[in-house]
Amino acid sequence: MNIDLSGVLYTQLKEYEKKYNDALAKNDLENVKKFALLCANTENQMAEKVPDQSKSHLEKAKKWNEIVRTAGSAPRKRVVETSGKGGGTDDDLSTFGDTLIQVSTVTWKDIGGLSEVKSLIMETVVIAGLSRPDSIKPDKGILLFGPPGTGKTLLAAAAAGSLKATFYNVKISSIISKYVGESSKLVTSLYESARNHAPSIVFIDELDSITMSRDDDQSEASRKVLASLLTELDGFQDKKSDKLILTLSATNTPGSLDDAVLSRFPKRIYIPLPDRKACMEIIRIQTKGLDISAVDLDQIGELCVNQRYSGRDLQNVCRDAMKSMTRRVNKDIFDNIENMAALSFEELQKKTLKSGPLAMDDFTRAIGRVKSPLMPEDLKKQEDWNKQFGAS
Repeated sequence: MNIDLSGVLYTQLKEYEKKYNDALAKNDLENVKKFALLCANTENQMAEKVPDQSKSHLEKAKKWNEIVRTAGSAPRKRVVETSGKGGGTDDDLSTFGDTLIQVSTVTWKDIGGLSEVKSLIMETVVIAGLSRPDSIKPDKGILLFGPPGTGKTLLAAAAAGSLKATFYNVKISSIISKYVGESSKLVTSLYESARNHAPSIVFIDELDSITMSRDDDQSEASRKVLASLLTELDGFQDKKSDKLILTLSATNTPGSLDDAVLSRFPKRIYIPLPDRKACMEIIRIQTKGLDISAVDLDQIGELCVNQRYSGRDLQNVCRDAMKSMTRRVNKDIFDNIENMAALSFEELQKKTLKSGPLAMDDFTRAIGRVKSPLMPEDLKKQEDWNKQFGAS
């Protein structure tokens, strides 16, 4: 489930800009770089959230990154030697982790259903923050597994947003490099940044893409990433460390994971498809601010369960239902769609799209159009693996 964060991100950006200017006035180079980097990351996120203004935000992000590179006029370090092939600079690699920092404003209230799953993750975070005997150590790694679209990324974002922790949303492609030795350095940089900005939540999606069974054919870069990741996870078990660096990893195919990886994630949480009550809650969140009093959510929730809908599918159902409503309420616009499409973006912004009550037909038609890709046998595999290897 995606949350529209463009307004929140804009507010956050203004706050970072103010703190950057304050640091600049004080010649506080450490915070100059810190808040310039946060500005760059926020501009990149806004480029994703507001596609129409993507080019402008990316250009601004580039300028902020240039400030980060030149702050203090520090000399560039030598290029890393990679068996004759040039990769990034030592400076680039050492600050790579900082470039993955994101702003998460998602909280537990933004997630419909999954009450048991949320409680398990909350428990880990709470124990990590409390004063406690040295012998009681919180989990450092949690594996989230289950069908695609069930909210694994959102759970990690909520853990960071609720805790106000630094959030690292890591794409596997960003830490795999074709240059010899560079992948390991990128993983090391990621976790060094997480330590420096603790409390930190590191979310690694599609973990299976780098941790397939050792019997499978892996690229050397993937093997290096896996080895470095296992080393970092082992290192976090230091009994003297009171910092929270929690790694949440996600996979849709837990059966393909390496045994060594599973041992580093003693807490393995199954993220199932939403039940009827969860479907109803997700629909309420997705339609917040709209009149749904005429919709029998209990009936719609049951239909969604029968269709094997994930949270992502439910989001698509709600979007489809809202499109039906907007066409009905804004006939003047949609009956003249060709003329409207001929207007410039600035002219369109002067007009308003009206909203009205959502009807049962809006949802039943949407359910007829949205198809789940999951088959019963797919779910059975996930459930069987959970019974055998799931641990919470």
